[in-house]
Amino acid sequence: LNFGEKILYGFLYTFVYAFSLLPLCILYIISDGLYIIIYKIVGYRKKIVRKNLTDSFPNKTEEEIKKIEKGFYHFLADYFVETIKLMSISKKEISRRVKFSHTELLREAEDKGQSSSVFLGHYCNWEWVTSLGLQIQPSTYVCQIYHVMENRVFDKLFLHIRERMESKCVPMSNILRKRIECNREKCPMVIGYIADQVPFWNSIHYWTFFLNHDTPVLTGAETLAKRFNDRCLYLDIKRPRRGYYNLEFKLICKESKDIPNWEITETYYKELEKSINDQPEFWLWSHNRWKRSREKFIKKFGYDPVAEQNKNNK
Repeated sequence: LNFGEKILYGFLYTFVYAFSLLPLCILYIISDGLYIIIYKIVGYRKKIVRKNLTDSFPNKTEEEIKKIEKGFYHFLADYFVETIKLMSISKKEISRRVKFSHTELLREAEDKGQSSSVFLGHYCNWEWVTSLGLQIQPSTYVCQIYHVMENRVFDKLFLHIRERMESKCVPMSNILRKRIECNREKCPMVIGYIADQVPFWNSIHYWTFFLNHDTPVLTGAETLAKRFNDRCLYLDIKRPRRGYYNLEFKLICKESKDIPNWEITETYYKELEKSINDQPEFWLWSHNRWKRSREKFIKKFGYDPVAEQNKNNK
C-alpha cells in the first residue's frame, strides 16, 4: 500500500473494528434497519432477485416467492453485520456459534497425508466457515480460494478478517503453486472452494441442470482435486436461528483421481440444490448467475454444449 492507502486502511480498520465490538444483539437491530434500506427503499438488485427466484421455483406462488425474497434480504443484512463481527469475535465465541459435524472425514484423510477439497456455495454465512481452521490440527494447511479485490485497501481488510480463525486465503492464481509446494513438503491441505460462480465463456467445460436452469459451471476445483487425488466433500450448512450455523461434511469421494470427469461437480451441484431447496432464503440470489445462457453459447460457439455432453456420455 502507498502512504495514502495506508492512511485510509488505518481509518477503515479502526472504524470497522469499533463497530464489530457491538454485541450481536445490537448488530441485529442495525441489520433490521439495513434491511429496510436495501429492500424497501433502495431495492438493491430487486429485479434480478425476483427473476432468479421466479425462474428457479416455477411451481411456487407469488406469495411464496415474496416470502423467500424478504427472507433473503433479511439474511443479506445479517450477513453484512456478521461479517463485520468476524473482525473481533473471539475464537471461543465463534466455535460456540458455528458447529461442524463429521470432521472425522477430514481427519481420516489427514492421517493418511491426503488433502481434502471442500465444495460449498454462497450459502448461509460462508465467511464464518473460515473458523474451520480452529477444528483442524496445526500440521494441516487450511485455506480458502479467493478473488483478489481491485481495491487494495478493502482487499487487505478482508484478508485480515478472513484469516483471523487460523485459515489462510490463497489467490486463485496462486493455488496450483501452493498445492505443489505443500505436496513437496508432504503437508496435507484442506481447501475450501466456493464453486457456484459464473465462469468466463472460454472457461465453460460443463453444463448441468441446476435450479430449473441449464447452467454452465466452474470445473477447475474438480480438475485440481483429481490432479492431487484429493478426498472431496460437500459442506452442507443450516441456519437454525440468527447467529448460529450447523455445518455437516458429506463425502463425495474418498479418492478422486479415477472418478469420471465432471461427476464430482455434478454431485456438488445436486447437494447444493438440496441445501437451497431446504432453506432458499440463505442463498445469494442477488448475483446474475444465469447471464451465460445455453442459447448465447450456441450463438457464440456454433454448437450445442449439452448435446455434445450427452453424446460423449453414451
